[in-house]
Amino acid sequence: MKRKVCVVITARPSYSRIKTALQAINKHKDMELQLVVSTSALLERLGSIINYIKEDGFEIAAKVYNVIEGDNLTSMAKTTGLGMLELSNVFLNLSPDVVITVADRFETIATAIAAAYMNIPLVHVQGGEETGSIDDKVRHAITKLADFHFVSTHKAAEKVISMGEDPECVYHTGCPSIDLAKEILNDPALDFDPIKKYGGVGNEIDFSDGYIVVMQHPVTTEYEVAKVQALETLHAIKDINMPTFWFWPNIDAGSDGTSKAIRTFRELENPENIRFFKNMRSGDFLKLMYNCKCMVGNSSIGIRESSYMGVPIINIGTRQNNRERAGNVMDTGYNKNEIINAIGKQISNGKYEQSFIYGNGEAGENIADLLGKILKTNKYVKNSIGA
Repeated sequence: MKRKVCVVITARPSYSRIKTALQAINKHKDMELQLVVSTSALLERLGSIINYIKEDGFEIAAKVYNVIEGDNLTSMAKTTGLGMLELSNVFLNLSPDVVITVADRFETIATAIAAAYMNIPLVHVQGGEETGSIDDKVRHAITKLADFHFVSTHKAAEKVISMGEDPECVYHTGCPSIDLAKEILNDPALDFDPIKKYGGVGNEIDFSDGYIVVMQHPVTTEYEVAKVQALETLHAIKDINMPTFWFWPNIDAGSDGTSKAIRTFRELENPENIRFFKNMRSGDFLKLMYNCKCMVGNSSIGIRESSYMGVPIINIGTRQNNRERAGNVMDTGYNKNEIINAIGKQISNGKYEQSFIYGNGEAGENIADLLGKILKTNKYVKNSIGA
């Protein structure tokens, strides 16, 4: 009899973070995938990923609508609480043999608490990392609730073990998003027109001679100044006058401030070199990113996938402060001139050497293989970390 593996996707990036593992689980002879989609991954205003998931051949077992609107910390707490209530019912109905939660966004702890309280074995993917933001609290709390840990780096494995987790239950699998980056490097050409395929808003831009990608999210602990922070980047990008693809922020506290900055700037400044987008398929986005002159912002994709692809990165502010990074990342503050100078340096540098800090592109298969063994034996299996 197949064992039921329930994976909860709560946001756009979470799907990319686990997609190759989903594919490997789906084709495993001893496992049945139960895919649950919730929170911002369902919001059309942020670019719902439901159609992408279906196009990739996955069936969705349940949808959980639990986002409480509001640009504040209270709405985040309520969203998480509602998620825990709804997911408890989902787990009751699906009766999974194991639940997988991904990474460290605030709402992911709802998955962990619901599974732990219902005595369902919990697997945490991408635990043990540190950023210096509120995500650390969520990530480490999930680690203590989880039974098995599939981590992306050696340092992350050491961190999880230092928190008192059984070394035999900590597995260095690598990050599944690197698997997607590996696929892109086999065919890296930008073989589509982003504007024709995805639309976006703003002026037409000619990106044939090079372009920049921007993805800047609010910082939860600095949410009250999110608008000011975003405006510094907007002014910097306008001033350098290079074609730019700018992507909408996530729903963390401060997202309204970031969104208002974009709308106000578009209305008052009408930047001729910037096109704004909600979302793209992960493969298309990675191709867009690989072929850019540099990426600007504070997304973790500028730390993870970029390191494997050698893309020059300008990391703004504190959101990724303590996360492991390769030599392709240049850090700046929220200052227009500082950002402009960093962009100039990174463009002049060009592509960096490939880094394997987050894995070699085989994480999805590693995760499915380990899950199969764990579910078969109902306990840990020997691994390099615990040996």
